[in-house]
Amino acid sequence: MTKIPLFLFISLITLSWAQTKNSAVTTDDYLDILKDNLSGEQAYETTAFIEQFWRVVGNEGFNKSIHKVAESLKAAGYVLEENASNADRFTYRLEKRPLLHPTWEIVDASISLVGENTPLVSFSSNRNMVYINSISTPKNGTTAEVIYVEDIDELQRISVKGKIIFTETNATDIYKEGVLKKGALGIITYDNPDYLKPDVNVNSIQFRSLTFDPKNTWGIALSYNAKERLKAALAKGPVYAKVNISSKVYPSEELTLVANIKGSEIPVERLVFSAHVQEPGANDNASGVGVQLEMATVAAKLISNGSIDVQRTMTFIWGDEIISTKRYLQENEKRTKGIKWGLSLDMVGENTAITGGTFLIEKMPDPSAIWTRGKDKHTDWGGNPLTLKDMKPHYLNDYMIHNFLKQGKVAHWEVNTNPYEGGSDHTPFLDNNIPGLLFWHFTDQFYHTDGDRLDKVSQETLKNVGIASLASALTLINGDSYTAMDIVKIVRDAATNRLSEEFLLSEKSIKSGNPAEIEIAILKAWEDWYLKAIASTTDLASPDNTVILDKAILEAQAIIESQAKMFAAELEK
Repeated sequence: MTKIPLFLFISLITLSWAQTKNSAVTTDDYLDILKDNLSGEQAYETTAFIEQFWRVVGNEGFNKSIHKVAESLKAAGYVLEENASNADRFTYRLEKRPLLHPTWEIVDASISLVGENTPLVSFSSNRNMVYINSISTPKNGTTAEVIYVEDIDELQRISVKGKIIFTETNATDIYKEGVLKKGALGIITYDNPDYLKPDVNVNSIQFRSLTFDPKNTWGIALSYNAKERLKAALAKGPVYAKVNISSKVYPSEELTLVANIKGSEIPVERLVFSAHVQEPGANDNASGVGVQLEMATVAAKLISNGSIDVQRTMTFIWGDEIISTKRYLQENEKRTKGIKWGLSLDMVGENTAITGGTFLIEKMPDPSAIWTRGKDKHTDWGGNPLTLKDMKPHYLNDYMIHNFLKQGKVAHWEVNTNPYEGGSDHTPFLDNNIPGLLFWHFTDQFYHTDGDRLDKVSQETLKNVGIASLASALTLINGDSYTAMDIVKIVRDAATNRLSEEFLLSEKSIKSGNPAEIEIAILKAWEDWYLKAIASTTDLASPDNTVILDKAILEAQAIIESQAKMFAAELEK
């Protein structure tokens, strides 16, 4: 097939762009203001405080983390909501709810093979070794024979009562069957995925959990080295192990912290940031908690000194991953109707030279989550293929990518994207048809492991994420028809680039023998997605100034339709 001549692209993309006025304050203006006001220092210090705790909802470390953020908000001028007057624009509240099940925290643990002097694993070096919801062993520990169980079928053929199970597969099912039903004392497991580089990080352990059950005993996860030692011992004959676990299981309450900066003109409309507190890591997710706090304090300072203002409300949530955000959206239907954007901060502080990950913006569902090809790649977290009915066309994808790439260029900071995968605080927004994105890092060789400590965190990364996130948010919450026109241009350019890339991929695919109709369907899916994404900018339109935006939308859509039609015609040849 024949390539489209370059001059045709140029003629399409350089069609007249009538714009009579730029936004009064642009994202570039906010980026410039924030570079001198948001350093990442508070984010880093907060991360350092929080990462010292093994955080489970309701336990002492989780609650201390929440109170630390609340104290910092108060110091920044936020007023406790119950004491606030109508004139107070910076407020916070601490929501308390009884937990359905007791909370859990680990105190100490070790496991040793009888006859060996060096512990197989100890809490002092591997704080992720004990499964969440494991109970304490007797004071002097538990000693029993370790028996290897290959799979659930083998478990049906052998007796494990009074023994310790060791397995490398289906830990949840084997625990339920072997411990809860057949009387094993506990379970030892190993299942570190390849992306953790277990043959390099040989002493690393990824945390695991048991579903709460009053009959629970305990589970222990092993590092690669510990697993190899245990298997070598088992190869020589019967092995006995002594397990010592000291944990706390106690009734508690769930804390959620919510802070608001009240909009001056349209307070019922809002942008919501969410960062979860639980999990034991530094990057996951003490870093998200820290960045979100610094954004909240910097925004309050700049509003107080008159450097900026916010027309819509900006909300910050700290709590239990997904659950707190989901509840916030469900408990007040009127408030939820006013939420225009949701942004999740999860694992946002990585020193990528150490972790091996990259900063990512996980996009709202677009056709790359159906046909993942070209530059698009899923992370090792993985995602289920979506369908056309799952699509969420909106300008937020390309608008945020555009802004973060700007910050990346200035700061020499790498910014990438991945197709939608789910699994964090952006999902409740999308489930409620609210545009939502995830800011994160992956693949990370220390993800969920006891290697996720402060030395893997970069203050510079925290700064970059905070600046790009807050500058984008401020632009949106102050947005009007002219802001929308700027975004139309950004999305239009992204659309023409995407259609060009997809055309070249489809042309190559057809040459290799794939049906043209399938490739044209892909092209049409992207066309449809972008036509609707550009139309979504009307949510920023000023009621008395829609004509110029409508014109800009129609012009941009015409360019996209023309380009898609031309490419489809070429693919049909």
